[in-house]
Amino acid sequence: MKIYDELVARGLIAQVTDEKEIKELVNEGKATFYIGFDPTADSLHVGHFMALCLMKRLQMAGNKPIVLIGGGTGYIGDPTGRSDLRQMLTPEIIQHNCDCFKKQMENFIEFGEDKAIMVNNADWILDLNYIDVLREIGPHFSVNNMLRAECYKQRMEKGLSFLEFNYMIMQSYDFYHLFNEYGCNMQFGGDDQWSNMLGGTELIRKKLGKDAYAMTITLLLNSEGKKMGKTAKGAVWLDPNKTSPFEFFQYWRNVADADVLKCIRMLTFLPLEEIDKMDAWEGSQLNEAKEILAYELTKLVHGQEEAEKAKTASHALFAGGADDSNMPQAALSEADFTDGNIGILDLLVKAGLAPTKSEARRLVTQGGVSVDEVKIDAIDKSFTKDEVAAGLKVRKGKKVYKRVVLEQ
Repeated sequence: MKIYDELVARGLIAQVTDEKEIKELVNEGKATFYIGFDPTADSLHVGHFMALCLMKRLQMAGNKPIVLIGGGTGYIGDPTGRSDLRQMLTPEIIQHNCDCFKKQMENFIEFGEDKAIMVNNADWILDLNYIDVLREIGPHFSVNNMLRAECYKQRMEKGLSFLEFNYMIMQSYDFYHLFNEYGCNMQFGGDDQWSNMLGGTELIRKKLGKDAYAMTITLLLNSEGKKMGKTAKGAVWLDPNKTSPFEFFQYWRNVADADVLKCIRMLTFLPLEEIDKMDAWEGSQLNEAKEILAYELTKLVHGQEEAEKAKTASHALFAGGADDSNMPQAALSEADFTDGNIGILDLLVKAGLAPTKSEARRLVTQGGVSVDEVKIDAIDKSFTKDEVAAGLKVRKGKKVYKRVVLEQ
């Protein structure tokens, strides 16, 4: 199966502008394509997974990825899919986030000469002259068409600033610049980016004529990938210091039954023939599918050794009797105990399972805390230093675990 047909079979293609030409370029390894990432945090998250895996698949097929970091458009803020304007970042934070992104992306794609490259649109966006943009770029955009774009229609009710209104022009200019400087002939993005991406395609064709043939393609990032992870509180990050490999594994281990095979098809690199056989799985077999998904993605992000550790720790939780030493740990010090004991509320706070004692109290009273699989129903429950030294397996809710031990 050719790579384009595989992308379709995996459910990754939502819309295209020129399918025949795109299919030919991609299948022959002649596509130089870009995907943009806004540096709004110092780590990628699982919502970026589909784009990262797509870049990897296309590079494996001989195509050249361009990773575009929005260091310049980050000064504006992208209104796409949002009802409010995101907080603006300082140049120092934007650069730091860009550096973090590249380090994480190296787990997916290969950078180097004649391979993938990373560019930052701050290098050309920040040097643009306002009058030149108005004269050279502005005439190619219809305000009426822009207002019909879904991302702007959503913002109109609460007020759309002129600052945000420029985002489509800036993103379109990115494609125009990459086409001229790097021969970039294709752009990919989520289906919520469709209007902005069409703007780039049209700008190239209007500015450079019929011979300039740039193409656009979108993925199911908004309806599928973006619900997998958000940059808000509680996001599942690719940085192991933010989300441990075990927590990352558990995130995928706990996806809904209805989503597991879809995620395996879209995000893993298992052969389609093998995945097709799973379509008939049901009941307990779906738990096996979830473990396959969790293992494959943890291996992709954190390496095989960490994936094995996370799998072993997961078995300790759900199968019983396995080694739980790889479970995320919190170590208590002697100072955390009073007369050789620590209360459950302090334990939850010290272990990082609750931000405050009042939140810990709420968790306990609502029946959301267990220790060694025994539900805690009293807020005055306490544990001895010897019990902690032996290791306590503390669970918050259904999915969050910590092994609480005594500091050595």
